Amino acid sequence: MERARVLSEALPFMQRYDKRTIVVKYGGHAMGDEALGAEFARDIVLLKQSGLNPIVVHGGGPQIGAMLTRLGIKSEFSGGLRITDKATVEIVEMVLAGSINKQIVAQLNQAGGRAIGLSGKDGNLIVARKVTQKIHDPESNIEKILDLGFVGEPESVNPEILKTIIASDIIPVIAPVGISKDGDTYNINADTAAGAIAAAMGATRLLLLTDVRGVLDKAGTLIEELTLDEATALMQDGTISGGMIPKVETCMDAVNGGVEAVVILDGRVRHAVLLELFTEHGVGTLIQKSAV
Repeated sequence: MERARVLSEALPFMQRYDKRTIVVKYGGHAMGDEALGAEFARDIVLLKQSGLNPIVVHGGGPQIGAMLTRLGIKSEFSGGLRITDKATVEIVEMVLAGSINKQIVAQLNQAGGRAIGLSGKDGNLIVARKVTQKIHDPESNIEKILDLGFVGEPESVNPEILKTIIASDIIPVIAPVGISKDGDTYNINADTAAGAIAAAMGATRLLLLTDVRGVLDKAGTLIEELTLDEATALMQDGTISGGMIPKVETCMDAVNGGVEAVVILDGRVRHAVLLELFTEHGVGTLIQKSAV
């Protein structure tokens, strides 16, 4: 009876998201765990079978680092950030658009879906521009511009190729590698790429799978919902800090770009995507423009 109740309660949510686009950023430890990876694939296929249009955007930082070590390519760091030179970006593309992308595609197909792998270079999906980072030099007390090499951010996203794929009942799996107008390849942060794609597609939800429960208050308690104003206030008072700042900023950019709501959730939780979309309370922190 419990299973029947759960399935019955999911119906209104399935109807709510019917034919809507859901972008899922897949990364963190969940992506490196074979069992969780297989479960994630089944959950995404279930979304597709339930009438939703899921798009998967994946990361791969640990795998890139492991491959660079394996090939004996030493990374240069400045201000704690990796400098991505020409040799490094070739490995980044090989790992992201090659091994990781095709592994996820294979898992989705094995779970009964029809998936196809893309990078941002396919069909000019993501046209990128170079990212420059400002760092504060404590010796001179001035800000310096740090050249990160072939690290980029989306300048524009062409949603037409994704609309064509979705209309063909296929699940797109996207590696966050973009191409500049000059033909250079750029590595793009997966959260940033997912946010830009979600905005360009007018997605109903962007789900960022992470290795944390969501946004926590100063007592370590999960904050279930935030408006843009509330998120800004929490960044200003230091409640949102460190690596959570760029994630929340990505969420805010996506919402301002037209995404209905963004959720930061723990990808280590089994069936986190289904729990978020198909249950009353969901999991993680939901960020939207204003309180409903």
